[in-house]
Amino acid sequence: MSALNDTFNSDLTPYLEQQQNKQLLRFITCGSVDDGKSTLIGRLLYESKALFEDQLGQLEVDSKKLGTQGDELDFALLVDGLSAEREQGITIDVAYRFFATDKRKFIVADTPGHEQYTRNMVTGASTADLAVILIDARQGILTQTRRHSYLVSLLGIRKVVVAINKLDLVDYSQAVFECIEADYRAFATQIGLHDIQCIPLSALRGDNMLEASPNTPWYQGPTLLQHLENVPLEQARQVEAAFRLPVQWVNRPNLDFRGYCGNVAAGSVSVGDRIRVLPSGQQSEVSAIFGSAGQQQTALCGQAVTLTLKDEIDISRGDLIALADAPAAVADQFEATLVWMDEEPMLPGRPYLMKIGCRTVSMSCANLKHRVDVNSLEHLAAKTLELNGIGVCNLHLDRPIAFDAYADNRDTGGFIIIDRLSNRTVGAGMLRFALRRAQNVHWQAIDVNREAHAMLKGQSPRILWFTGLSGAGKSTIANLVERKLYTLGRHTYLLDGDNVRHGLNRDLGFTEADRVENIRRVSEVAKLMLDAGLITLVSFISPFRAEREMARRLAGDGNFLEIFVDAPLALAEQRDPKGLYQKARRGELKNFTGIDSPYEPPVAPDIHIDTRNESAETAAERIVEALLAL
Repeated sequence: MSALNDTFNSDLTPYLEQQQNKQLLRFITCGSVDDGKSTLIGRLLYESKALFEDQLGQLEVDSKKLGTQGDELDFALLVDGLSAEREQGITIDVAYRFFATDKRKFIVADTPGHEQYTRNMVTGASTADLAVILIDARQGILTQTRRHSYLVSLLGIRKVVVAINKLDLVDYSQAVFECIEADYRAFATQIGLHDIQCIPLSALRGDNMLEASPNTPWYQGPTLLQHLENVPLEQARQVEAAFRLPVQWVNRPNLDFRGYCGNVAAGSVSVGDRIRVLPSGQQSEVSAIFGSAGQQQTALCGQAVTLTLKDEIDISRGDLIALADAPAAVADQFEATLVWMDEEPMLPGRPYLMKIGCRTVSMSCANLKHRVDVNSLEHLAAKTLELNGIGVCNLHLDRPIAFDAYADNRDTGGFIIIDRLSNRTVGAGMLRFALRRAQNVHWQAIDVNREAHAMLKGQSPRILWFTGLSGAGKSTIANLVERKLYTLGRHTYLLDGDNVRHGLNRDLGFTEADRVENIRRVSEVAKLMLDAGLITLVSFISPFRAEREMARRLAGDGNFLEIFVDAPLALAEQRDPKGLYQKARRGELKNFTGIDSPYEPPVAPDIHIDTRNESAETAAERIVEALLAL
């Protein structure tokens, strides 16, 4: 048996080595709804003999079950794996399939055509080298064709196949093909796509898929598979680029070994090379490189390796290792292009998490410069980004990161945006460049700091953040608390929502975006007052948890008390000291919290005041006691 296994393995060795040495092309199919993306991939799998007998048998059964005419196979069923996709005849999720020919290996992503699933298309395109954009010959270029083409360009895919499909339904018309080709090339030039191959197809009938079709004698170009097998790969550009290794893990199995693990994102490095660790800027020399087969002299782009260094320096997950004489840039403010992928809009000023490479940092969009109309390519003024919106904005991070422009390196210039509270991925982005002021504006060290101010005043500075519906009693209780602290000789200041809107925030309205900016500004002011050694009372509705959490982080651990002044909507509306609820009910006051704008109550406030059972005086006493006990 052992001898038989040895013979079997030796027979397989040349084949396995041949497969291992083949180049890999990752590509996506995209386009509008019902352009035939899944059918095209299914046909490729079928014709390239990438199906097992049981898959082929199941395809025949499923095709008959869904009413396919005669012995025809519904190739889309090979890709549409979700039951909802099969029932509706559409693609919802991204489906990845592997197949190979004698020349090359392929991983193809079938991406959805519906606008509501554009975010899934972005996911599939993020690692692709080439895009196959399908166009229904009967329909021509549609909105989704333009949207997907624009995203392909944004995501750095430079090689495009325009598959003008279903040509059999227009009698294989050369005029139709050439008209669509001319229209597409004109649009593609505007968005920076130049490496384009247009191919007339019928994915269902197999025309120009693997072999030249007798139905299109006027077309002399390659078939789809011929083009995929021979198109030059983009990976060569990354191999020649400057060395980049994002650190994924610090390997410390014992006291005698410390290795830094990751996938080489660009370039190469050899034993003896001087390296620089970013963002810290520390330098050392590569002493050894370990790969899948053991020690090696050089690490190349795409390889998973572990580096050891000559010096013991501080490196952690998320750092970037580069050659000392070709480092990446470091900054904390950027201009970036965003693709928004969530039903909740992107709000400038709201804190999010950015994950770039292996590093996660806090970020916010300082201002949205414009959004892009994918049909006209116009830059339109906007305050927010809605689902599937594309825009350019300035980003502020809470710490510097190492990066390359996305156009130079997808791995070190691309990022995703994560909602802090739900942990949902809500957007994707591409860094364009660092803002110059990020390098020129530095924090000025001050001799008289927060501790010195606090010592002079003889108190511990704190932020007391009162939140609740309008009419809940926030200002009344905050005013009582300040009076009690004043009689105790404490140094205080009260920031009230209405008062601040007469000056600092007079330019803001009551939309969600404006409310976020309102709280961001007040949070920054409260932090400055905290640094001045004051006990600062902030009385704002502050309806969103994300902004209250941002204020807490700015203040720092132990310096922030969230006080929920809890009054049910009916009670707050009954009090209505300013008549605002009546106006809101009559439609005279838009975006009023509790009526047509949401209020997100604190999940775990530091102090909970139930105004149905507790008087303002008692609540104030309890708050002062809690403050003095800290």
